[in-house]
Amino acid sequence: MKVDRRSFLGLGLGAAAGIAVSPIGMKLTDDSSIWTQNWPWTPVPVDGEVTYENSVCSLCPGSCGISVRKINNRPVKIEGLAGYPINDGGACLHGIAGLQYLYDPSRVKTPLKKNGDKFEEISWDDAIAIVAAKLADIRKSGSAEKLACIADKEQGSVSGLFKRLLKTFGSPNFYTMPGLESYLELTAETLHGEGQTIAFDLENASFVLSFGAGIIEGWGSPVNCFKANASRKERKAKLYQIEPRLSNTAANADKWIPVKPGTEADLALGICAVILENKLFDSPATSSFKGGLNKFGALLQKEYTPSKTAEITGVNASDIEKIATLFANAKMPLAVFGKGRGDGAQSLKELAAVHILNCLVGNINKKGGAFVQPKLKYLEFADESMDSIAENGFAKTKAAPYVNQLIEKVNESSQPVVEALFVYNANPCHSLHDAKKVKQALGKIPFVVSFSSFLDETAMEADIILPSHTFIERLEDVPSCAGLAKSVVGLTKPVVEPLFDTKNPGDAVILIAKALEGNIAQSFEWETYEECLEEVAAGIWDSLSEDGFAIISEEVPSESVPVNISLLANNPATVQAQGDFELTLIPIDNMRLISAGISVSPFAIKTVSDKVLKGKDIVVDINPLTASGLKDGGVAMLTTPIGTARVIVNFNEGIMPGIIGMVEGLGHTFDNKYVSNKGININALIGPVIESGSGLDAAFGIKAKISKA
Repeated sequence: MKVDRRSFLGLGLGAAAGIAVSPIGMKLTDDSSIWTQNWPWTPVPVDGEVTYENSVCSLCPGSCGISVRKINNRPVKIEGLAGYPINDGGACLHGIAGLQYLYDPSRVKTPLKKNGDKFEEISWDDAIAIVAAKLADIRKSGSAEKLACIADKEQGSVSGLFKRLLKTFGSPNFYTMPGLESYLELTAETLHGEGQTIAFDLENASFVLSFGAGIIEGWGSPVNCFKANASRKERKAKLYQIEPRLSNTAANADKWIPVKPGTEADLALGICAVILENKLFDSPATSSFKGGLNKFGALLQKEYTPSKTAEITGVNASDIEKIATLFANAKMPLAVFGKGRGDGAQSLKELAAVHILNCLVGNINKKGGAFVQPKLKYLEFADESMDSIAENGFAKTKAAPYVNQLIEKVNESSQPVVEALFVYNANPCHSLHDAKKVKQALGKIPFVVSFSSFLDETAMEADIILPSHTFIERLEDVPSCAGLAKSVVGLTKPVVEPLFDTKNPGDAVILIAKALEGNIAQSFEWETYEECLEEVAAGIWDSLSEDGFAIISEEVPSESVPVNISLLANNPATVQAQGDFELTLIPIDNMRLISAGISVSPFAIKTVSDKVLKGKDIVVDINPLTASGLKDGGVAMLTTPIGTARVIVNFNEGIMPGIIGMVEGLGHTFDNKYVSNKGININALIGPVIESGSGLDAAFGIKAKISKA
């Protein structure tokens, strides 16, 4: 049998994805445990009683159920939990390496206070007293609204406690890092109204049109996506992948459609134009369109004809027409947005343009389609006690709509925009674009408190660190926030006693609130976070405590939803890459790396190919047609408008000419010899580009040049 290059790539990459959820993958981790025991900081357990405890992994929005194997009460292995509604026994390499975070050398072992350029250890009582005193001074000065918080997500009881503290203090400035869930909610709000979110039924769709979503690179719930993709051949479902590079997902797809980066929204609108022109749309569905259907149609027929769309996107006009016809005629078509993992910079125009395809063909709230449903609500907090300071401060407008705009405003202002900042379960100094300016902004904030488990790039900028338990040391509700068709809330459980002098972040917030006294303390009457969680999650507590999870909803919504197309009818400008260089640098999501929040584990970094990381040097992909003067495997200097980096060149015919691809998740600088000082943080080379109207950082890449070193 003859196997061409493309088929070979698809076979190898598909097999790699399959290993992540197969027994073979588990066998490999068993073998790897032999040499990982040689790390000096990894305890080697003695023989003893073997027990298992079930919990939930919270390293990514996938929120998979896990089973922790213990010997003499010491955890030694993590496996996927069979029967858990999200992953049903599967596990990714990050989940199975989760124990390494417990013994990570960069863990913060006790509260720390910055003294000059160094940290000194202090007690929890002293740390809480310092934080409370500083906050009390801010409140007395009449600047309650200048307290801010950056967290990893909106959902969950711990985020709820941070929001409650800010509200009773008198501040509206609660921010979340960019994430798929926030983009799902924003798209739903724009097209369908407030209080909604979007979920995708990948497991049943017959034709998936993915606009760069890394379905086997960690998008959404990774293991759930692996399983949905693995069943695709049995279901005879098709996957078309649209992106500038032959990623693992593209190689595994039925068809890869190379597209100029940043033009995905234009391609989606061009497909819409063909569907409308050829009357392939679902008439009953379009009857719910509001905001100018005629205007939208006229715009498409004028600006997005196949020939014009081809010129903009680089996709052949005939291919655009074929894709539109196949999609519209499929039994259960599904268009999926969110480039890469979905947690990086995104354009609202692109998100809306892709989702409108689902609306046009009428596959909303149907099996195999996109579900528009209410945002997950399962917590019931009692009303807060609000004094006049809290009411006045909380009623003020947020300092900025999104965290990237907050950073920009802090840097531009001569006066403190934020006087105190909490950072929880996030690492903006590494994860946001133009990392240098993010660090600069945190340096301008007078008082920064980190609730990190690790002394990462952002924690290093803090004045006080209140260290959190790791996910296997604490109790916490973990809602699924990954565009899943079913809404599940899991419960992480402390499967081991805390190794160090750390606390559950919920307990830390309660202690701060009580120390502030007055109306704030009155709103935090619980003695412990566990007591709080049991109360606010009372409606599902029996299921959480007994089964380890609660299914909030798994029924397909049946009602039709209105579709407001005014944003697209007005045709907002397509975001352009920053700079004047000829090439474009784009980020690449790699399943073996983590691009947001917590850093990658030592186990995962050891699995990264030398086509991604060679020694301590990062490797960039470039098409040979673009690589004039460069040598395959040679050293080069990569330059963008905001930075320069030494890189290794990898000739790759699977990336479009004119494009340079670099992985996200490398370039950490904190004290962990196993994962730090390896490669470059691409966010130090890409600056934010704010999308007009939405305010989102929509920088899909940046203009660049590359030359022989």
